[in-house]
Amino acid sequence: MTLRTRITLLTLALLAFSLLLIGGSVYGSLQFTLYDNLRRELIETSQTAQRLIREQGDLEGLPLTVYGQALWVPYPNPTPSDILQGAAIPIAKSLAMGDATLALSEKGLQEVLRSGGFYTQTTLTRPDGSQIPLRLRAERLVTEIAGIPQGPQLVILMVGKSTEGIQSTLTDFARTYTATALLVLVFGGLLAFRLVRQTLEPLEWVAKKAEQVSNKPEKLPELEGNNEVASLVKSLNRMLSRLESAWETQGRFLADASHELRTPVTAILGHVNYLLRRTQITEQQRESLEIIKRESERMQKLVGDLLELSKTGGSWKIELGSVHLKTVLNEIEEEYSKSFEGQIEVQAPEHVWVLGDPERLHQVMANLVSNAIKAGATRIRLIALDLAERVVIRVEDNGEGISKEHLPHLFERFYRVDKARDRARGGSGLGLAIVRSIVEAHGGHVWAESEPGKGSVFSISLKKATAPHPQLA
Repeated sequence: MTLRTRITLLTLALLAFSLLLIGGSVYGSLQFTLYDNLRRELIETSQTAQRLIREQGDLEGLPLTVYGQALWVPYPNPTPSDILQGAAIPIAKSLAMGDATLALSEKGLQEVLRSGGFYTQTTLTRPDGSQIPLRLRAERLVTEIAGIPQGPQLVILMVGKSTEGIQSTLTDFARTYTATALLVLVFGGLLAFRLVRQTLEPLEWVAKKAEQVSNKPEKLPELEGNNEVASLVKSLNRMLSRLESAWETQGRFLADASHELRTPVTAILGHVNYLLRRTQITEQQRESLEIIKRESERMQKLVGDLLELSKTGGSWKIELGSVHLKTVLNEIEEEYSKSFEGQIEVQAPEHVWVLGDPERLHQVMANLVSNAIKAGATRIRLIALDLAERVVIRVEDNGEGISKEHLPHLFERFYRVDKARDRARGGSGLGLAIVRSIVEAHGGHVWAESEPGKGSVFSISLKKATAPHPQLA
């Protein structure tokens, strides 16, 4: 997952959490306010109902939005069971009640008789089966009742109002807020993505330019302003200047060292060959001279590789053109089959052409085949695969193979899988580095697959080319 995506998702998550927190807070505050207002209204309505009972002995004067009922308990200290069994006599109803009846549970009656009053949420069921959600206030009163001359009486008064309006308001708010929050999330996400993209574009540009830094590093175009990205570009340019200087110093050293070493190594080989061919020497002397010759030839190859790299600094002069791939592979097979005791097999379609330099491609294939032979292969296959826009060349061998941990480092300069064994074979650790450098100069890619005991496969991907038109005489 890219940094741009992670930042955008994190921004969206924070925005969603904020909207959820705000929505929950507003919803809770709205709900509390609505029910608190209803509680205040029920208190005022209860006071009105008490006055109506004292003055008129009924509740018909209550508004039509109020559901009220009064129960007269004609004797003191009743129990909830007494009331449920009919000890309480209904004496008044509001007009909104119609034929319906309000009733409290035994637990509710117990709470009223103990504390004097409480609030509860209940449902009023009408005779036609319809139900009305109510916020109910029930309280125990000792008051006079109009029409009953015995003095103050025990009354259980219940007044309530429908909560349908409150629930509708809360539902409408939730729907409206959810729709608004989704729109905010969508537009917020688009805005966040745009802002993140604009913010990271300079960094992506710097990263892209940094990836293009090769063996001949070029400075990045400096940006205007004093922001962090401009400072980063300046720092990178200073680093590239130091890198370029170090690279030039290294290149000069390699070139000078190679030239200085080539002369004495050539002289040593010349004298050794002379002694081996033209003088009478003992067997022990011959063995020593052969060792000197072998080590001098290894040194000569190393000097040659170093000189080759120092000439270009790793950037090869390539003369691109259409190259008939099968011809190159057949030349390699013919060149090595004379000295190689194993089998070299070429599998390449006649019609395949690649964009490249024939001499450099020959050098690449020779390096890979030489490595396969050094790895103990007895069978080498050179295969060309014609893909849509690329051509892949595979060098397959049945040699000893390479461990997995070495594969990422195979194409590094001076890297050897087994230093002692490669030194004995005359390896310098530069062959595959040269292969990669030449292939990348062609705009291609090289990689290796291997497993110990099962051989290795080196693959090269090159651009496809069209066959050149024959010239007319």
